[in-house]
Amino acid sequence: MDDQRRSCLCCAIVLVLTSLMCSSSFHLVNAQAVDYPIATVSTSWTIINDPPPALVAPDFLWRPILLRRGLRSRFSLVFCCDFAYTACIVGVLIQKQTSIEQDAIADAPQLVWSANRNHPVKLNATLQLTQDGNLTLSDSDGTSVWSTYTGGGNHSVSGLNLTEDGNLVLFDRNNAMVWQSFHHPTDSLLVGQDLVLGRKLTSSTSASNWSQGLFSLAAQFEPPDFYSLSAYVESNPPWSYLQYYSQTNYFKFENESFNGQLIPAASSSAQFIRLDPDGHLKVYEWGGSNWNVVADLLTSHIAIGDCGYPMVCGNYGICSSNGQCGCLEEATSNHNFRQINSRLPNLGCSLVTPISCNNSQYHTLLELKNTSYFPFNSYPSRNYMDENIALEDCKKSCLKNCSCKAALFAYNWTYYSWKGCALLSEVFSLINYDGELINYEGEVDNITVFLKVHKSPTTQYPIPSTTNSRRKKSRQVKIILGSSLGAFFGVFFVAASWIFLFKKKREFEDFDEFFVDQVPGMPTRFSYEELRAMTNNFNHKLGEGGFGSVFQGTLSDGTNVAVKRLNGFGQVKKSFLAEVQTIGSIHHVNLVRLIGFCAEKSYRLLVYEYMFNGSLDKWIFQRHQELTLGWQSRRKIIMDIAKGLAYLHEDCRQKIFHLDIKPQNILLDEYCNAKISDFGLSKLIDKDQSQVVTTLRGTPGYLAPEWLNSIITEKVDVYSFGVVVLEMLCGRKNLDRSQPEEDMHLLSLFKRKAEEERLNDIVDKYNDEMQLHGAEVVEMMRVAVWCLQSDFSKRPSMSVVVKVLEGSIDVEKNLDYNFTNPAIPRSIAAAGQQEHATSAAITLLFPSALSGPR
Repeated sequence: MDDQRRSCLCCAIVLVLTSLMCSSSFHLVNAQAVDYPIATVSTSWTIINDPPPALVAPDFLWRPILLRRGLRSRFSLVFCCDFAYTACIVGVLIQKQTSIEQDAIADAPQLVWSANRNHPVKLNATLQLTQDGNLTLSDSDGTSVWSTYTGGGNHSVSGLNLTEDGNLVLFDRNNAMVWQSFHHPTDSLLVGQDLVLGRKLTSSTSASNWSQGLFSLAAQFEPPDFYSLSAYVESNPPWSYLQYYSQTNYFKFENESFNGQLIPAASSSAQFIRLDPDGHLKVYEWGGSNWNVVADLLTSHIAIGDCGYPMVCGNYGICSSNGQCGCLEEATSNHNFRQINSRLPNLGCSLVTPISCNNSQYHTLLELKNTSYFPFNSYPSRNYMDENIALEDCKKSCLKNCSCKAALFAYNWTYYSWKGCALLSEVFSLINYDGELINYEGEVDNITVFLKVHKSPTTQYPIPSTTNSRRKKSRQVKIILGSSLGAFFGVFFVAASWIFLFKKKREFEDFDEFFVDQVPGMPTRFSYEELRAMTNNFNHKLGEGGFGSVFQGTLSDGTNVAVKRLNGFGQVKKSFLAEVQTIGSIHHVNLVRLIGFCAEKSYRLLVYEYMFNGSLDKWIFQRHQELTLGWQSRRKIIMDIAKGLAYLHEDCRQKIFHLDIKPQNILLDEYCNAKISDFGLSKLIDKDQSQVVTTLRGTPGYLAPEWLNSIITEKVDVYSFGVVVLEMLCGRKNLDRSQPEEDMHLLSLFKRKAEEERLNDIVDKYNDEMQLHGAEVVEMMRVAVWCLQSDFSKRPSMSVVVKVLEGSIDVEKNLDYNFTNPAIPRSIAAAGQQEHATSAAITLLFPSALSGPR
């Protein structure tokens, strides 16, 4: 009877804990290490942004739903969200083990399973274990996103359990398993989990983007009686880069082995296997302070080597025998390829002139010798080939096929009768080799790679082969030249007059066309008709300003873009050139990517990547809106801006001064990553130049004092950055006419509050999370003050700012709070009477709140 009472008491405790845990405000999460691994039917959890605050990992926030301590690990079923709660997934985290006396929440959580990786939800989304036993996830608008599809069947689900080995299980009244997450893996395997036929691991896109990536690992049947574990690229068709054979139909991760490969003993540490975004299959183990790689399971296989991974050197990159990445020497001499980032050669290469179906008559094939492709390095390549096709037919097929980017032709030295051809719609990494290429059967293969490239439409003339023909040709040329000379001078004056009459009309267009065509690393050039079709005749307007309008468009592959159509001549066209020349040849995660442009007749359009969350000003200046940026999000955005500017100032071939840093020119993607946009006023200078003389350009309120002398350095961007940081921390504009006169100017108000030692008064009062982190916000204000020093030589460089934000350098102690607001010339000040006057350079431009793609 006592045992029965104790059992009932335990059940009651579990139910109470479950009831508490189901509270949408997650009040159960506290310093006490208590497990609550079970939930009953008719339980729901909702993502809210209320105290207590969510737990913070380096790249995301997470709120626990269920917690369980295992033998070596702690597992949590959680909501994982970006810092703005605009992209959340339900997943299982693994952490180091903790004792009952330690905090419940350990450091460095790692995601090992997710329900909705490709379909993130937003704030107010709900996870529910329904009355009929179905575990479902619905977005904030009620849309069903994910489900276990276990409701209403023959099984009667009675609860949800997070087991000690990290398996999320739905069980019935007899404790029998109805559904389990181990049967639906994402990119990871936990100890005790196996991979059987019909299941696969698929990598994430990147470490910070958990959506489905490029690589998969699957258990497959190999007739007549073998099985294999195949690692392959999710392309069309899939290309395998490694294959293990086995006589068993499952591959299990045990404490010290996987698929027969030994793994260093984990002792008492947590372990998991993950298929990483680069295609490596690695074993991770908790090392006391972070997760360490203790085994790279595919690389240890002798067949794959350093160059065997499809994206080891990025698209069009070539991997040499020593594992180094580069661009193709044969192609580089013809200026067909360029390296995406010379400092990061593993990012690969790209075509200088992209392949376009509209210009197929100008396509040719570039033959690469001593070059192989990754499938031929480790896997039966014949499975990919169309057999018994002649070399010339293989090449013709690629040239006729619009989607073909490369052709592979192979034949076998041992069996001369065998030959095959494969057409590639995407070019992954290539492999450089010397000597013979030995296939998986120990035979010698001969492989030739042909890359499709764009050739200029120039006319080719045959060259005579004999000396007499050359002399005859020379005499003919002299006669023709002599007889034409008189006629030439006759028409010269007529032509000169014609050119002079039309010079004024055409000179600016010709100027633009010439210089645009000379830009190295040029993005895609679109025709006006292509952009009109892409934007549905410019139907969906995202914003409008003095330079023109921005429209949403869609590329042929479904990618959303923002198309900026510029209006007018003069300064607008110079802005267009500056934008294309600057951002068209640089690539950085914190700079908006310029996809293409149009310079046709009087049309000037720019095509950018689409930024889902628009510009920063809409997030920090609009009050009482449903979604706001909390402290963690703002801190990350500040870091993103700093990294983008540091790249412009120090890491490009030339220094780039942006000259118009303001919230309207900081755009946010779907994960609230910040990217700098609008390079229309930027200035490129040589690396050895420390300063430059230029006319006033920028936006009132963000202009550094030294603009009065027209001699500037990159520190003008540092000053503007300081203003933007203050605006983000205070949640208001630097000039706010709705405030009392003494508080209208933010820098003046800030100086006064600093003297009164009451900086907490100006922390964004409309955001509870900012108020909660008031001390950290005030400390960040010191970074802004350092950037706002009147003497530009006392301001830090942006690379130093990045180090300060990372915590490796302290802020300068002796700071001057006597900020200088530069006097604005009357012409610009007049335009600035309206809120956020647009950028001004050389000549006055019309007011605008739009400075980049939205």
